[in-house]
Amino acid sequence: MARNKYPEETVKKILDVAQELFMTKGYERTTMADIVDNLGGLTKGAVYHHFKSKEEIFEAMFERINAPVVEKIEQVAADPKLTGLEKLRAFDRISAASGAAEMWRAVSPASDPVKNARLLAQEYADALQTARTYIEPAIREGVADGSMQVEYPREAAEVILLLANLWMVPLFHPAESEDEYYRRAEVLLRVAHALGVDLLDPAQADAHDWGSPWAQVSGGEGG
Repeated sequence: MARNKYPEETVKKILDVAQELFMTKGYERTTMADIVDNLGGLTKGAVYHHFKSKEEIFEAMFERINAPVVEKIEQVAADPKLTGLEKLRAFDRISAASGAAEMWRAVSPASDPVKNARLLAQEYADALQTARTYIEPAIREGVADGSMQVEYPREAAEVILLLANLWMVPLFHPAESEDEYYRRAEVLLRVAHALGVDLLDPAQADAHDWGSPWAQVSGGEGG
């Protein structure tokens, strides 16, 4: 009865317990049974009423963690004082400061895209949605205000986000060394530049943190 009368509290409790387990045991070693066992009397049926799988719980948990970052992104997107290019660079700074990389390292899901096909599929869908919701409009604004020259705004937004959120990050494509990771970052910058988007402000290049470029906008680790 409690879960029907207070569904928000039930969901919050499930996500709180799951987050603690994911962060301490890791995603792979946490089972649905572990989550149920740590809910203090909440039944298995109550959990499955809200979430059909561990993947669904993880996705909801990350969406909750990500909410403050999305709010900041939306504030930037709505700021009429910023050019389109300034908005893209602000999105990058917000994401890099989000701490997503640390969270994903603690949770450490398997990097095998076949084993974690659902997470990969969700990341792919989220990247495309983010591209169309935030990045493409900013690029179009940049074309209109003269801060960017991009022939195909939608396609440029999608390519940049897919590279940043699938190819750049260690979740599904681990780098063998730090040097390799930074080479990917350099290639991402060059691809974006070739498309007409200069992501990195030259004045901030030395201090730039490539820990999680744009990852929080769509939910991935470092992208």
